[in-house]
Amino acid sequence: MVERPPDRPLVIFDGDCSFCKAWIEYWRQLSADRVVYVPYQALGDSFPDIPREQCKAAVQLVLPDGQLLAGAHAVFQLLALVPGKASLLWLYKNAPGFAPISNAGYRLIARHRSLGFRVTKFLWGIPVELESFGVAGWIFLRLLGLIYLIAFLSFGTQAGGLIGSNGISPAGDFLRAAAEYFGTARFLNVPTLLWLHPGDAMIRALWLSGAALGVLLLLGAKGRSLRVLLFVLYLSLVTVGREFMSYQWDALLLEAGFLAIFLGSSTLIVRLFRWLLFRLIFLSGAVKLLSRDPAWLSFTALPVHYETQPLPLPLAWYFYQIPPAFHRVSVGFVFFVELVIPFLIFAPRRLRLVAALPIVILQVLIAVTGNYAFFNLLAVALCLFLLDDAFFRRCLRNAILRRIPQPAPATRPWVRRSCFVVYLLILFISTFELIGTFSDVHWAPADKLIAAVAPFEIVNTYGLFAVMTTTRLEIVVEGSNDGATWLVYDFKYKPGDLTRRPSWVAPHQPRLDWQMWFAALGDYHNNPWILRFMVRLLQGSPEVVHLLRSNPFPGAPPRYLRATLYQYHFTNWEEKRKTGDWWKRQPKGEYVPAISLSTVSELRLNSIPAASGRVFATPAQDRSSAIVISGKSRAPDSGGSGAAILKVRSRPLGRLLFEAIPSTRNSSLGVRAPVER
Repeated sequence: MVERPPDRPLVIFDGDCSFCKAWIEYWRQLSADRVVYVPYQALGDSFPDIPREQCKAAVQLVLPDGQLLAGAHAVFQLLALVPGKASLLWLYKNAPGFAPISNAGYRLIARHRSLGFRVTKFLWGIPVELESFGVAGWIFLRLLGLIYLIAFLSFGTQAGGLIGSNGISPAGDFLRAAAEYFGTARFLNVPTLLWLHPGDAMIRALWLSGAALGVLLLLGAKGRSLRVLLFVLYLSLVTVGREFMSYQWDALLLEAGFLAIFLGSSTLIVRLFRWLLFRLIFLSGAVKLLSRDPAWLSFTALPVHYETQPLPLPLAWYFYQIPPAFHRVSVGFVFFVELVIPFLIFAPRRLRLVAALPIVILQVLIAVTGNYAFFNLLAVALCLFLLDDAFFRRCLRNAILRRIPQPAPATRPWVRRSCFVVYLLILFISTFELIGTFSDVHWAPADKLIAAVAPFEIVNTYGLFAVMTTTRLEIVVEGSNDGATWLVYDFKYKPGDLTRRPSWVAPHQPRLDWQMWFAALGDYHNNPWILRFMVRLLQGSPEVVHLLRSNPFPGAPPRYLRATLYQYHFTNWEEKRKTGDWWKRQPKGEYVPAISLSTVSELRLNSIPAASGRVFATPAQDRSSAIVISGKSRAPDSGGSGAAILKVRSRPLGRLLFEAIPSTRNSSLGVRAPVER
């Protein structure tokens, strides 16, 4: 005890120690005016009952009640004076073994202060600055507004042909079937504003409103309610979009959009953004090894990827021609970025800065060789939370920084408590999902919680390019009026015409073109939506025809349709020089036999879509299992030898997915099994 205690907590440190001074300046920023800091060399005659050698050996903390603490105990007590920093003191006092280990660690560092200073300078820089992420948050919200704008406009321009009343998978029919099955629970299991009115006008209102709000966020509009509305609007479309909205970037946007609602209220949300980035990148590397795919294990996956990805860019053709040694080195780079670099996301600030660069480089390389909608932009935007304000102060001009307001810390207790609850909820769910990726371990309470929040997609699992599709199969749809002369329906962006240069369409995503790629991996029994698509062409639906590049029957729809399967390959330098073709192909047989509206009627496919039965998955089940409520079940998609790219479960385990299938009179609502590439 000290005879004359100070009015405020007093920290006494060694003023000749560079390591001590560096961290004292950091603590001074952290504690503001709550604590007084004095080097023992400046004490003079004050506190004669504290030996000066004791002050030189370890930091001393004098509390207003006269209590004197030293070393690790003093450090933890000092941190506890700052709101939200009391956890280490609790562990010091209550966790068995924590106190002696902490004291031993403190003594070790105290004996090697010069080394500690060099490590501090390397990992944090000098001075050690209090981390804040106001600039990163400001930039991220504007990028998020841009991404929302892209996402809503991209889907909205296709919505009529995909989920409209005359589209391939009408949202209204799906919702009527879901209401019949779920009853009043439908609002939690199938969350969408289209319950208010499941018509084309409402669909149009949703995506137009989302685009408008995205513009406001891009321009800097403030308000948590704006971010809430954007999340709710996009969730509404993803829920009813089913197979057309089941991509990882849709789930990633929803999870990032949910976290953005709380951005600026607590540093815990910044940590959750980093945790999201870690899961996205690390799981993408982990699934490649867990799949034991020969292409990845032999370091030959990238040439296969360039040729067989859904919508390659012209640069993919040129990368494909590079010698194999380059591709093997490139695969090594991918593994390094996805399996090693993510752990630097949790490291001190300078290592986090280092981590951002290779992640961004990888995303740029993906973006210049393939069309992946807004995925790469969103992944790069998440890297902003690896860069603190000190970084931007060194990189941006003061004139720019002055225009970026610093977010005011949340003062209302309910806001801080909400952020803490969100932090615990997401960590809990995502940790169990992460465990499930590497093992079959399940815990019933966790499964129930995962199932409860799954329809809202605020926590998701990720994993890109797990298994490489080794061959590129394309479906060619043709129409005829006489059954002898067949004319091709040309798609806007997917490979078809051998001479057509691959198109750069990102960040727009032509979702029908993408789905045609997935359909080619199986057959029409596993992809019933393609039958609905062909029937819509036979009916001459203008909304569906609008999704195509050309309509060979502009006057009236054809009497017959068929689909043929071809295997496509990139040409080589010599073939391209001689023919000018980007692709070459070989026929692989019939995909859908010739059909007409009359034969469709005989097959009971004319009711589009009927929905008398349901199939859905539950979280406690294996990913490949399903419960059949009524109607006939079908085997989940396996993806064949080339499991699909990015159609990895963009929903967490337990996500209730529905697919209105216009097949036999026992039509059903089906579950898409996870299909991975």
